[in-house]
Amino acid sequence: IPIGIKLMRLTKAQAEGFYYVHKHRPFYDSLCSFMSSGPIVVLALAGANAIQRHRDLMGATDPAKAAEGTIRKAYGTDIEHNAVHGSDSPETAQFELGYFFSTLEWPQR
Repeated sequence: IPIGIKLMRLTKAQAEGFYYVHKHRPFYDSLCSFMSSGPIVVLALAGANAIQRHRDLMGATDPAKAAEGTIRKAYGTDIEHNAVHGSDSPETAQFELGYFFSTLEWPQR
């Protein structure tokens, strides 16, 4: 169930902050450049098994390996431009939601 939505454009610095956990990975710079190259949609989702349900809908990280009917299969072009990001745990979700939504916008966090 969507409980928050934003359309925004990240600056390079904002993308770098969001993906800081990947700072020492070889794809970090290109990921941050891509994520700050155009508008993004940020969703806050809630519900039973929301993280796993969203991950199932996203599909495998590599669009070439994603199942038919998933977002990444339909819209991803390669592993770095895979169309969608989703939290992998409740702890990650807390950080990620806090990065984009204030307590006024999403008081449940």
